[in-house]
Amino acid sequence: MISRRDFLQVSMAASALVGASGFGNWARLAAQQSLTQDQLLQFDTFGNVSLIHVTDIHAQLKPIYFREPEVNIGVGPNKGEVPHVTGADFRRLYGIDDGSPSHYALTYNDFSSLAKTYGRVGGMDRVATVINAIRADRPDALLLDGGDTWHGSMTCYKTAGQDMVNVMNALKPDAMTFHWEFTLGSERVQEIVEGLPFAALGQNIFDAEWDEPAELFKPYKFFERGGVKIAVIGQAFPYMPIANPGWMFPEYSFGIRDEHMQEMVDEVRAQGAELVVCLSHNGFDVDKKMAGIVKGIDVILTGHTHDALPEPVLVGDTILIASGSNGKFVSRVDLDVRDGRMMGFRHKLIPIFSDVIAPDAEITKLIDEQRAPFKAELEEVIGQTDDLLYRRGNFNGSWDDLICDALMTEREADIAMSPGVRWGPSLIPGDPITREDIWNVTSMSYGEAYRTEMTGEFIKVVLEDVADNIFNPDPYYQQGGDMVRIGGMGYRIDITKPQGERISDMTLLKTGEPIDPAKNYVVAGWASVNEGTEGPQIWDVVENHIRKMGTVTVAPNTSVEVVGV
Repeated sequence: MISRRDFLQVSMAASALVGASGFGNWARLAAQQSLTQDQLLQFDTFGNVSLIHVTDIHAQLKPIYFREPEVNIGVGPNKGEVPHVTGADFRRLYGIDDGSPSHYALTYNDFSSLAKTYGRVGGMDRVATVINAIRADRPDALLLDGGDTWHGSMTCYKTAGQDMVNVMNALKPDAMTFHWEFTLGSERVQEIVEGLPFAALGQNIFDAEWDEPAELFKPYKFFERGGVKIAVIGQAFPYMPIANPGWMFPEYSFGIRDEHMQEMVDEVRAQGAELVVCLSHNGFDVDKKMAGIVKGIDVILTGHTHDALPEPVLVGDTILIASGSNGKFVSRVDLDVRDGRMMGFRHKLIPIFSDVIAPDAEITKLIDEQRAPFKAELEEVIGQTDDLLYRRGNFNGSWDDLICDALMTEREADIAMSPGVRWGPSLIPGDPITREDIWNVTSMSYGEAYRTEMTGEFIKVVLEDVADNIFNPDPYYQQGGDMVRIGGMGYRIDITKPQGERISDMTLLKTGEPIDPAKNYVVAGWASVNEGTEGPQIWDVVENHIRKMGTVTVAPNTSVEVVGV
């Protein structure tokens, strides 16, 4: 583990940029001291351009708890590099004091106790307050949304994304790009995009039939801010038809398309762009590789992998900004652009402590209007948790352990599989579990809970395939999620091995017997990308299970042995 000082020296060594970044004075407060909104928003205005970045909100309109990952392994050139540094190592790297607000906001340790001290995070009415404060200081700041916005809650599902569209329109973003939005189906996406009062961008969204840029999504848009001609280029999630059901959006193809990205950068530069910003949903490691290949991008606003970093990462003269997820953070980036180039930057990752930042009254009212038709359903208490329920982590989270238990019990299965998605808030011990909480970790447009038979050999193929999507040493082959969660089965994974050789020692937990490659096992799961999947909706399966339990406890999961870290 390198020191923060060494990290900064290495990061800046190859660059002529002058940069400053971090949290501000709020991060140095001890746990017993009170935060103020002014401390969170304090910023020394710099340069002539301001960017505001939000991403991966996942339809979380209200304040939530969100625990950052304990395990986030980097491989290949990114082993031991941010964002693959967690917990105490992360705090040492950035000089974060134990028990401080930034400890709570950015790392997983002591989460439940610190949550009681610092409270919930996020809430789009609080995000609105931060955006308005930045605009009061810099009226022509660009607000850019990195996508995964119209997905992830009960109200978003019930309204086909309209609740989030209404709230985001009120915040007046300048542009956005996309990922989970496409799981609303291409017809609904077109309906929404055609009515947006801001730019829908994706240089890598192509017409699948003609293999040319899709007309609905522009590759870039120009803005004039602070006397600077700015080009914002969109980069949608490149692996859409692989990670999500391609039959929901058959008109489109995606891919990284870094050669086309270079063409777009060259094109906007030829048209006089003095600052080039990539609004990306690639995932951090993919963006980092792309920044080393595509020349001429000044700023990449990263998304998809839900990383929150208090300082930019520099690749040559390109700065990468990571702004977290679920409305938990807003990034402000001020830039000094002179003589047709970026000369320096100042950056702040602003945590949205919902007990500290006052809500914007108009947005609160708008949020309440979106939720009103579903209020009774949302607030119905289904059970209570005695344990911390969280999702993030490369191999398991207690929410997914609970979901797998529900699948095995309610669907009478030997083994359960739950997708390694990174969205979904946390609950702390003693919290009631409402219907809204269940939907927050299960809501999607293909949530059918299937029950089928799989051979032991096929189960291994599934695990090997997902493992390669995460641990392939080439970032361009990584899809940015986490390992499929498994209930009822243990296994060993060596992340250093090639595809097909990572998974071993598969064991059926209820008998302790090795998984037989030739034997059929009853498997229950959800979120299949296959068209025509049948079964009850996963949120109903989980709700029924929690109702029967009453009070939820989740035993520590030690069924996955990880080697090669």
